[in-house]
Amino acid sequence: MTIFQALVLGIVQGITEFLPISSSGFLIVIPELFGWNIQSLSFDAVVHLATLAAVVLALRDDVVSLFLKNKKLLSWIIAATIPVVIFGFLFQDSVEIYFRSKQVVAMSFIVWGVVLYFADHYSKKNKDNIKNVGLKRSVAIGFAQVIALIPGTSRSGITITAGLFGGLSRETATKFSFLLAIPTIAAAGILKTIHIIQTPNTISLLPLIAGFISAFITAFITIRFLLTYLQTNTYANIAVFRVLLGFLLLVM
Repeated sequence: MTIFQALVLGIVQGITEFLPISSSGFLIVIPELFGWNIQSLSFDAVVHLATLAAVVLALRDDVVSLFLKNKKLLSWIIAATIPVVIFGFLFQDSVEIYFRSKQVVAMSFIVWGVVLYFADHYSKKNKDNIKNVGLKRSVAIGFAQVIALIPGTSRSGITITAGLFGGLSRETATKFSFLLAIPTIAAAGILKTIHIIQTPNTISLLPLIAGFISAFITAFITIRFLLTYLQTNTYANIAVFRVLLGFLLLVM
């Protein structure tokens, strides 16, 4: 992997991890379109660490409150994380083998783009805030997150969609998704680190540093942008973009 490729893929990871457009899907499609080798597990682990650091920094006040004051919200996030940890541990290898293709990504873009569009339309009158998420909704969002193991689904997209259908406001569904990303991305990083320990590292240090920096900066900017964007906008345009991109990938 060259430094240029690492920078590009780091930017892609940073932007798409938190926008509901699927980081895993883009990290499959981009190398395939440009004829690059699929990035190593070492690189995946490093950019996940970068996005984890970005979300903690961007939501630092919420994170501090989460661990020091809002124990109920913390318990909801833990409950929502358990399903994806279990299913990820059991089936991640199978997903990598059978679902890592442009066609799967394209269909996931389309299907979950349509679902996000209807969830966004359905949520116009939703008022529930972060204090009203509740255990049942958290568990439901957690099981929805399992679907994101399939490339092209989008972890943030599917959890935001589940939150919208569950009655959460756009801002609440988005912030809960971002907070849920902290243990989820950490768990993904641990699983990838285990794989790295079992297999030798084949990537030099400079691309890893370049990928980390570009992923961290773009993830931080994306989080702050989206929280501001949703104050006056909806997810409709993003959902339409997903669908159009999915059809474009199918015909390419």
